[in-house]
Amino acid sequence: MLVFWKEKLVLLALPKTGTSALETALRPRADAVLEFPPELKHVPAFRYNRFLKPLFGRIDESRKFETMAVVREPVSWLASWYRYRGRSDIDGKPTSTRNVSFDQFVEGYLATPRPAYANVGSPRKFVSNGQGKVAVRHLFQYEQLDKAATFLEERLETPVKLGRENVSPKRDFDLSEELAQRLKDECPQEFALWNKAGR
Repeated sequence: MLVFWKEKLVLLALPKTGTSALETALRPRADAVLEFPPELKHVPAFRYNRFLKPLFGRIDESRKFETMAVVREPVSWLASWYRYRGRSDIDGKPTSTRNVSFDQFVEGYLATPRPAYANVGSPRKFVSNGQGKVAVRHLFQYEQLDKAATFLEERLETPVKLGRENVSPKRDFDLSEELAQRLKDECPQEFALWNKAGR
């Protein structure tokens, strides 16, 4: 998470959406950088509103911060998690997808409760206020990360040069048509969120 105090802007970092590249590019320009532990780096909107926003208000009541986040097409987002959790350093752990097909991973994501390897959260919940309402002012698609960079360049009056960061290991994945449809049917709000971010 990055805080730009003068510009009244907070970048919330949803995992697997390219925000590491934005953070690397803008870390020197940010007034506050929360990057460790992961629970701070990836603070969702409802926790930001509950804990950090009031703190900022106590420091300076005139600071009316806006938030921004990047979201990713749901199948692509899940595929990135699937590849990331297939890396060798967690092989044999409950979170590993090394011996799991992508279909099994998505089935796990749709299950209640989710198995550890598919327990990766929800973009919709990440950007919501805890009652289901989107609480992030500026949403951008991962697939159009250049638009987020342009927004930041204009808002911060500084160039933003993006590199590739935290890239998931290469791995083949295919999702059956049946599961792709189930995902759309059972997680419509995730797809609606991504579509909204592209407008």
